[in-house]
Amino acid sequence: MGELQMINAGWLSILPPIIAIVLALITKEVYSALLVGLFSGMLIYTGFTGGNIVQSVYYMFQMMAEKLGSNGTLIMFLVLLGALVVVVTKAGGSKAYGNWAITKIKAPVGAKLATSVLGMLIFIDDYFNCLTVGTVMRPLTDRHKISREKLAYIIDSTAAPICIIAPISSWAVAVAGDLGEGGFNLFLQAIPYNLYALLTITMVLFLCFTNVDFGPMLKAEQRAKSKAEEENINEEADFNGMKVSENGKVIDLVIPVVALIALAICGMAYVGGFFSGEADFITAIGEDPSMGLAMGAFGALIVAFLMFVPRKLMSFREFMDGLVEGAKSMIPAILILVFAWSLSGVCRGLIGTGPFVSSVLEQSNVSLRILPVIVFIVAAFLSFSMGTAWGTFGILLPIVITICNSGSGANMLVASMGATLAGSVFGDHCSPISDTTILSSAGAKCNHIQHVSTQIPYALLVAGVCAIGYMITGLVSNPWIPLVVCIVLLLGVLIFIGKMQNKQMDESKIEEAVEKE
Repeated sequence: MGELQMINAGWLSILPPIIAIVLALITKEVYSALLVGLFSGMLIYTGFTGGNIVQSVYYMFQMMAEKLGSNGTLIMFLVLLGALVVVVTKAGGSKAYGNWAITKIKAPVGAKLATSVLGMLIFIDDYFNCLTVGTVMRPLTDRHKISREKLAYIIDSTAAPICIIAPISSWAVAVAGDLGEGGFNLFLQAIPYNLYALLTITMVLFLCFTNVDFGPMLKAEQRAKSKAEEENINEEADFNGMKVSENGKVIDLVIPVVALIALAICGMAYVGGFFSGEADFITAIGEDPSMGLAMGAFGALIVAFLMFVPRKLMSFREFMDGLVEGAKSMIPAILILVFAWSLSGVCRGLIGTGPFVSSVLEQSNVSLRILPVIVFIVAAFLSFSMGTAWGTFGILLPIVITICNSGSGANMLVASMGATLAGSVFGDHCSPISDTTILSSAGAKCNHIQHVSTQIPYALLVAGVCAIGYMITGLVSNPWIPLVVCIVLLLGVLIFIGKMQNKQMDESKIEEAVEKE
């Protein structure tokens, strides 16, 4: 779409993402919401450029075609990963792992904690994290009657929040690239100021060790625990009645997943020029992570083929059928991603949502002491609206650097950078049009809108505490003081919620006993 030029649509530029988000939350249906939001963006564009409705439709499909092409390697990775999930399931690997895990992990606490730890270990890339953790841990969390909504929350909360503070990740490379010379050192300095990521991880660990839940998530957990055990044990029905081998072993899951991780890392390093000496490892893995992931998934499929077919866990025909079924299983996630990418493309490239929001920030002339909290809020709104953390900090970081480099703002530079990254992740974490939110739903096999509606109260609680932390940041120069205060405050709120929850449960038990008498 090189011939189309960005316009300045003013406040109208924030209308399409708002339309998409509101429709998704009202209708509980994300496909039509995204399409309506996308079409409204194109109507705004053609309205400013003197076009018509037919041109709006043409540009809409042109944008989708462009996004399909530019994200082709990621789509290939999703298709290949879906295929790997199905063939591993057909070979009995997932079932064997579930049978083994049920003997080793005796309580829901262990299942939730194991899911969180695995999510934290896969810090190279958030896409990789979302789908791999869901694939591996879903059978185990189902057996312990942990809701798919809680699984999706844990996956989502250990994807981007981990990647944004991991020095060796595709996110670190993206941030460092936006910061220019010396960017990696600035990224490391900003980690203690990334309150949202650090507090989200703290909250996930707290929720894993306790039974504290609130809002829609509490209802989802109660619903999952009330289900009969047999409803949640196996997922064979997910694969259209495919026969699952009874001879599968735990290694039939573990080895393909380990191969996927190792080969994906090698693939990213290869694509980035690490093995040819063109780049160091950290730079290499951020060069084109999607291509490396696709290569890793293809390699893992070859490993699975060599493990399963010669041992007669499945025939050659069954293996190939599994590839097709796996590809089909990813179509809903791919459709949502393409629509979301297209909506983001309209907002970022055509109607100027990012420049409009950033100009409001730049012209606000706020006190530098409250700059971190202002930047956090603006980044959150922008990321939520566009569904992209990368696009948000790519737009805001240069502006924040410009503001802080003027006059006495230098001492607030690192804190404001951390707030920018934190707000970007928060908005991305909540947005129903965010790719990581979509992939977390897909990995957990959870209804997408259910995932969004159950996760938002948790994310808002963390963000509220973060806002207080960034107000403190403007008053002190030590990054650890706001972080410690925020952790204590967050845990205090969660403990209070837990006590109120227990009190309500005790009162309900008393009422039930009185009714029985």
